[in-house]
Amino acid sequence: MARASLSPQIMARIVDHARQLDMKAGQHLPAQALADSFKVSRQPIVSALKKLQDMGIVEATPNRGFFLACDADRIPRLDTDAEGDDVLYDRIAADRLAGALPDRQSENELIRLYGVTRGRLLRVLRRIADEGWIERLPGNGWEFREILTSRKAYADAYQFRAATEMQALLLPSFRIDRDAFAAARRHQQALLESYGRDRPQKVFGTNVEFHEMLMTCANNDFFLDAVRRVNRVRRLMEYSITHDRSRMPQQCREHLRILDLIEERDMQAAATFLYRHIREAAAIKTAMFA
Repeated sequence: MARASLSPQIMARIVDHARQLDMKAGQHLPAQALADSFKVSRQPIVSALKKLQDMGIVEATPNRGFFLACDADRIPRLDTDAEGDDVLYDRIAADRLAGALPDRQSENELIRLYGVTRGRLLRVLRRIADEGWIERLPGNGWEFREILTSRKAYADAYQFRAATEMQALLLPSFRIDRDAFAAARRHQQALLESYGRDRPQKVFGTNVEFHEMLMTCANNDFFLDAVRRVNRVRRLMEYSITHDRSRMPQQCREHLRILDLIEERDMQAAATFLYRHIREAAAIKTAMFA
């Protein structure tokens, strides 16, 4: 998603966690334990820890992880204002999807357009970059990457995913990653409980993480890269669809069923089930376009 990013919120939660435990300089901040505690994937935790490292609050040690750089009671107040960042994120996403933003923009142009501070703009642009639909240019420029903009392209992307992901499960190189499967179960169970109040970005990120985890288990970089690219270009159209989330529990249970079938080593059944799962989602979502 997943490269989906919740950095401002996660940064604040990590700091609150350290303060509540009265942590001291040098204490370990284990990314997976934090992810399990916050009920998010590991990627946004690592992204937040890296940003705290940039601020001098956290230190990173190769092959060991992240550690608190100062006593928790000496950590300065964070200027994250997650709600304000979400508002700006939503405005940029809507304008980009509507074609109101050119491919290339400077930071100064975006500051004038949205009337925000440079600090807030950069936080949101880094979040968008983490999600893969913008990239930084040399200097102060940014370039938006391609996205899907038509119903046909959206439907074609789902058709491609269904065929590609089904075949990936049948590759001789497919291997179960026990830790990744366990984490996927936790995250799908958590989504079953929170889907009604979660932002679209989190719902999308959790589900993208599931499918990309399966592609990682296929141990073929071409399959993983192809699915990642499709997920990146369809992201904004997913956000734009106002849909009834009543199907979300079924979707989560189907994800869990796919894990069951794979762990039972019934790969043909798992691949067929996964194909049907994606095609049915495509039919429902494509019908939402005018």
